Amino acid sequence: MIKPLSDRVLIKMKEAEETTKSGIILASSSKEKPQIAEVIEVGPGEKIDGKLQEMCVKKGDNVIVSKYAGTEVKYEGVDYIIVKQEDILAIV
Repeated sequence: MIKPLSDRVLIKMKEAEETTKSGIILASSSKEKPQIAEVIEVGPGEKIDGKLQEMCVKKGDNVIVSKYAGTEVKYEGVDYIIVKQEDILAIV
């Protein structure tokens, strides 16, 4: 498994909805890039002035991330993204 370092977080993007709430099926080209992801693994935190800054998110959280944040990684056939904690905007 991938273990992020410092204040980085390993996330897996949730799939975009294929239908709207009213039942309209969307074409794949009209889907927006999803911004909600599941936290898969969390780094230990960042050291600031010798003190470890705690992470605000934990494994299993659903989060909203900046649209183009992070580095995409493929591991054992699964697509993940590694982001800095500051690129996480909210916990859902």
